[in-house]
Amino acid sequence: MSSARKSSKKRPWLVFFIGAILGIVVMLCGNKAMHHFGTDEYCESCHVHPHTFDSWKMSSHYNNESGVRVHCIDCHLPPKGSFYHFREKARTGLHDLWAYWTKDSADFNWEQKRQLDYAVNIVYNESCKECHVNLFPKGLTDEGGTAHLYYEGNEKKLNLQCISCHLDAGHYDPNYKHAKMTGIPTISSANVEIFTEPVTVTRFEDYTEHIPGTAVSFDMIAIPGGTFKMGSPNNEKFRRDDEGPVRDVTVNRFFMAKIEVSWDEYWSYHIETSSEGRIPPEVIKERNLNAHSVDAISGPTPPFGVPSQGWGEGLRPAITMTYYSAEIYCKWISAKTGKKYRLPTEAEWEYAARGGTETPYFFPGNPKKFSSQGWWNKMFGPDTAVINSFVIYDLNSGMKTQEPLRVHQNPFGLKNMLGNVLEYCSDWYAPDTYSQTPATVTDPKGPAEGVERVVRGGNYANDAADMRAASRFSTKTEEWLKTDPQQPKSIWWYSDIKGIGFRVVCEPDSTVN
Repeated sequence: MSSARKSSKKRPWLVFFIGAILGIVVMLCGNKAMHHFGTDEYCESCHVHPHTFDSWKMSSHYNNESGVRVHCIDCHLPPKGSFYHFREKARTGLHDLWAYWTKDSADFNWEQKRQLDYAVNIVYNESCKECHVNLFPKGLTDEGGTAHLYYEGNEKKLNLQCISCHLDAGHYDPNYKHAKMTGIPTISSANVEIFTEPVTVTRFEDYTEHIPGTAVSFDMIAIPGGTFKMGSPNNEKFRRDDEGPVRDVTVNRFFMAKIEVSWDEYWSYHIETSSEGRIPPEVIKERNLNAHSVDAISGPTPPFGVPSQGWGEGLRPAITMTYYSAEIYCKWISAKTGKKYRLPTEAEWEYAARGGTETPYFFPGNPKKFSSQGWWNKMFGPDTAVINSFVIYDLNSGMKTQEPLRVHQNPFGLKNMLGNVLEYCSDWYAPDTYSQTPATVTDPKGPAEGVERVVRGGNYANDAADMRAASRFSTKTEEWLKTDPQQPKSIWWYSDIKGIGFRVVCEPDSTVN
């Protein structure tokens, strides 16, 4: 009995000892497993797309003067030693395994995954700051210091990310340009003739405008006046509330540019009118308000960054300029040619985009079949056969602007009315614009005042649902200038949107037959 009692008293210590040993073994094995699952080689076993390791080994995080090498998990997971790190590691691992087992990497849009909009979801800002403790290191440029000061003061308020400016730090991209003040480029044109006079227009028919003093020209299409149903019916797929009620709208005839204002056109204006960066915006606005000749117009200051994104210029649409910049361009081209160029009204834009049709697009097709939305299309893919020939959008753009030659024109002879870049309209935006005006109206101009302007047409990063002729969007001035470190912020260039541009219309004068 006594021996049995002694044996039973020793058992708790034995259980504890065995448990401790097992715990240590589990911890050691778990730690070894966690380390193994976080190696670059393990990441590479799943992430086999062409940019993962080739571009990483060419980046400043891998190949640098200090010899410090940053690994995958240093950027793509929160800092080590926190529950947040383990939670995100488990979540990311399960997500990657599911994708590895159920999806084909050949179907992924790798170009889209290289863009900032995607990158901010897979890079942790806390990890950037874990390594980069000193934001003002020796050798930092004045522009870098300005940008970092702005970051420090606005990080939480604007949810700024290091990667917003340093997108190529982890994966090298030869086309990526770090944001900085740049000089004024020269225009690229195959033409050699320098035009001395604008084109004289006497008949209401298509014409090619010449910009005097340059080798640049652009085509204008004669859009006949008419009446159309503006907006979308209640049963149109992907319809939004601000697209109705449908109104019978009549517009008078006008000329509209065949394509969006190109870089060749925009740089011609920039070169002739550019302002020095130190002139206060209010001075420039006052000067332009009273300008009565080309020589008196003040144009954009040098851009902060490379507005073309390295995608190419020439006939590609000029992008990232503000509404004010587009307005002053219209004032300049009007003074250069003696004609009245301006931005289209929203009614003129939709009338021109429809090209005489009353369907969601000016070409045959159902938005439901074209869109990537919906479980069926996500699983089996949308129908792209028709829309690819007419629209530059997320599934065929390579996530950047394209030249006008890529698409067919609409029934009026216009290109890229849908897709490629969003286009400014002169109207102020309001979600209830249509309900606040008569059901039958002629040449509506939109609300008398507002905060943001209407933009139309969708851009290269949007889904087919946003390419519908009735789709309405608005500028987002504060959001689109979020990472601009300049004070005051630029009145000419947006820092946080790429797919925005514009096209011009011209009012025929009384002499045009």
